[in-house]
Amino acid sequence: MHMLAIAVKLAGNIVTGSDDEIHEPSKSKLLKHSLLPEHEGWFPEKIDASYDAIILGMHAKSDNPELKKAQELGLPVYSFPEYIFEQSKDKQRIVIAGSHGKTTITAMILHVLNFHKHQFDYAIGAQVDGLDNNVKLSDAPIIIIEGDEYLTSSLDLVPKFLKYKHHIGVVSGVAWDHANVFPTEESYVSQFKLFADATPKAGILIYCESDPVAKMICSKERPDVTAIPYKIHGHSTENGRQMLVSSTNEKFPLNIFGDHNLLNLSAAKEVLKKIGITSSQFYTAIQSFKGAAGRLEKISDTNSTTVFRDFAHAPSKVKATTEAVKTLYPKRKLIGCLELHTFSSLDKKFIPQYKGSMKACDEAVVYFDPEKVTSKKLPALIEEDVKAAFADSKLKVFTEKDKLAAFLKNHAWENSNLLMMSSGNFGSLNLTDLTSKN
Repeated sequence: MHMLAIAVKLAGNIVTGSDDEIHEPSKSKLLKHSLLPEHEGWFPEKIDASYDAIILGMHAKSDNPELKKAQELGLPVYSFPEYIFEQSKDKQRIVIAGSHGKTTITAMILHVLNFHKHQFDYAIGAQVDGLDNNVKLSDAPIIIIEGDEYLTSSLDLVPKFLKYKHHIGVVSGVAWDHANVFPTEESYVSQFKLFADATPKAGILIYCESDPVAKMICSKERPDVTAIPYKIHGHSTENGRQMLVSSTNEKFPLNIFGDHNLLNLSAAKEVLKKIGITSSQFYTAIQSFKGAAGRLEKISDTNSTTVFRDFAHAPSKVKATTEAVKTLYPKRKLIGCLELHTFSSLDKKFIPQYKGSMKACDEAVVYFDPEKVTSKKLPALIEEDVKAAFADSKLKVFTEKDKLAAFLKNHAWENSNLLMMSSGNFGSLNLTDLTSKN
């Protein structure tokens, strides 16, 4: 939302906003653009008929006092995806959906288009090198949107990706997530069926053919819709670096690695092909792609130890990320540390989905804050619950960040890698300091 506020201001509009809590990095970015509210909280008396529109954040409740005032005044109220759609009605809309990989696929597409100096708008959930903001709205002819399956707003309980009305849609894979709003796997999968069915006539649906659920959904025949499957790109590994291998056996070095990223890359290549980017242009640009911020991001590197941070939190993401690091560094010990942070990951009914997800780790560690469990009004979680869910009796479980930090700092890190996985921040631990001796 703060990135949208910045984008709307940069497009020449007068923007104000409010929130009950504003944290970093949002706070500093809003301040930089003179958008930081003077006070935190809700001030319905400041809402009047002079506003052209109110944009409602996903976490604002239906009884929010500012929302109620706007409704009383009859002001137009948009959710985030509805506003993005309103600003892109006349553009070609490309929406990247999927339980995993959508941020990276979107980032790859943006990187290639930016590299070749194309004009485009976008909305993505992570920072991409070379782009100043996560959202851009202009008079560009196309927009690339990371399509989240989470709910639109408190007033509209449908997935956000349905609001964008894509012309080209991508489904990278489907694995049950967001158990707080989709309590069964069936209810979750059905949202992606709706997304695929929303592909218009003359539209394009690109999907991962190695993902059985994505294939089942997207390979279904739809009138005048072109379905395009993709698979892992040809590749090799040389001197610890992954290389793309083209159909003519040319090799192109990459800054990213892992089978999941080679699948993401294939998806991006198929999208870009449909909007005029040649294979030669793609290979030239993708070599300089370093990944989206927080996605297998290298935050410390020595001759014997590398520390990675990754946004992985859902089971499928954890499995793909751990396997990628172990495959690239087969001779190094892998210590994988996962923070259970989301509603799903802290739900006793859901966490058995993590079984086997950290199998690639030589040493698996799980951290969670019991206060998070309480705040989400979930049943209490104990160490034995987590070990049973992961089906790993050797799993190390921590519920205090200081004890986790002490364990990692006292570890023997020679010829070992550390992979920290979370959509949170491990209680604000300094990750770069975890493998250094004081």
